[in-house]
Amino acid sequence: MSSPAIDRILAGPTGLGTSGLQFRPRVPEAEIAAPEAAGPAVSAVETAVPEATAPVTAVPEPPVLATPGFTVPSGHVLPVPPALTSPVEPAAAETPGGGKPKPGDAVPGLYHHPIAEPDPVRVEALSARLKVWAMEEIELYPPEWEKDFDGFSTGRYMVACHPDAPSVDHLMLAARLMVAENAVDDCYCEDLGGSPVGLGSRLLLAHTALDPLHTTPEYHPGWEASLSSDAPRRAYHSAMEYFGRAATPSQSDRFRHDMARLHMGYLAEAAWDEADHVPEVWEYLAMRQFNNFRPCPTITDTVGGYELPAELHALPAMQRVIALAGNATTIVNDLYSYMKELSSPGLHLNLPVVISEREGLSRKEGYLKAVEVHNDLMHAFEAEAAALAVSCPVPTLVRFLRGVAAWVDGNHFWHQTNSYRYTLPDFW
Repeated sequence: MSSPAIDRILAGPTGLGTSGLQFRPRVPEAEIAAPEAAGPAVSAVETAVPEATAPVTAVPEPPVLATPGFTVPSGHVLPVPPALTSPVEPAAAETPGGGKPKPGDAVPGLYHHPIAEPDPVRVEALSARLKVWAMEEIELYPPEWEKDFDGFSTGRYMVACHPDAPSVDHLMLAARLMVAENAVDDCYCEDLGGSPVGLGSRLLLAHTALDPLHTTPEYHPGWEASLSSDAPRRAYHSAMEYFGRAATPSQSDRFRHDMARLHMGYLAEAAWDEADHVPEVWEYLAMRQFNNFRPCPTITDTVGGYELPAELHALPAMQRVIALAGNATTIVNDLYSYMKELSSPGLHLNLPVVISEREGLSRKEGYLKAVEVHNDLMHAFEAEAAALAVSCPVPTLVRFLRGVAAWVDGNHFWHQTNSYRYTLPDFW
């Protein structure tokens, strides 16, 4: 069963440099409705994105398919952002003739959707504002870490992942949170002073910068002072303050819950590190469902200037789509950061290493099997997203699905092209 509304979502995400959920041919531009989504107030656009115009076309209400526990309200049409570029077809990267892939190549055999280079004007504007916030406003890193901060290319990352963001202000919401999350990971967990020892206490106190302590007047000042006691807490507190002013209460609460999931995943990985334990593959994948990118794509509506209502976000089918997207994008990180992590002391757990250790495979075999796991997750994500769009064609839900798909594509693009951080093994 089909309709123009459903055809549009199945045609894939629109916006600068996006492609994903490519299930059917794109419909003609004349059939694409212009966006009318309302959202939280954020200040005016500093850097404009090229705008495409398309007529607003009334779409007949599509037939409602079964979604347990939910009824689509009458009168909905499907406004979707007009395409700014033509989608690029999905691809599984070709295997080279032999040897190590060149810098900027995708992992051979990895199923992904190539995207166009993000708007360089917007990238530059976002990167400049973000650096002022990180280096001057909250004094996140010492000067000697500035090169690594620049090499992370957060501005390029966020522009690639959020092509429908109305302004640089909207992109800053995601960019601050991304930088803050990385500061916590680096300084609490990883190679910039991190350790599994005492991690639970550090994460709990940092989490109160996102989810504030409600206590008595006597003890409140001590907690409030702690919010500026180290760089990760300063970053969390500041980023969440900005986000909370732009987001609805429901969106803020959703993000806090996703961050609690992330911190629980950090703790599981730390416990295995302390015990020198290599988990079963399924156990590792369970940890990675929590220690993953989920907080990033689930704010795509806030960054886009609209809201996915809480009752739609909570649908089991939506939760499955979000989980699959988070899991697939996190395995992308495991694959691209593989060589970087090999150079760290001890046995750094990632999916290729765990598969090799637990299934008695060579490092190459473990890596190539991890590529297959990623591809299976991607196919499941796309199939489940398409099914949800058909069964519950509410405009904000469909737009949100497209935003998550765009985030998945942008995340892969950033990993593939960030040669400052990542190189690939010579397994082909």
